[in-house]
Amino acid sequence: MRSSPPTPAEVDTWLAVLYHSGHLYHAEPGPDRTWTLHHPVLAMDRTQDFLHEVHQQDAESDR
Repeated sequence: MRSSPPTPAEVDTWLAVLYHSGHLYHAEPGPDRTWTLHHPVLAMDRTQDFLHEVHQQDAESDR
């Protein structure tokens, strides 16, 4: 068990490993050195919302 918090370089390394192995879609730094991590399955919801917006824009431009 760790007795000290990870260094910023360690955090960056772990985030890169998670991202490149497909376990992480996006990470956002927060206050007090906390992170919000986004799982790839949740990214599908974001993609669906984006595609829905594009479809609506296309429908409006066809009018």
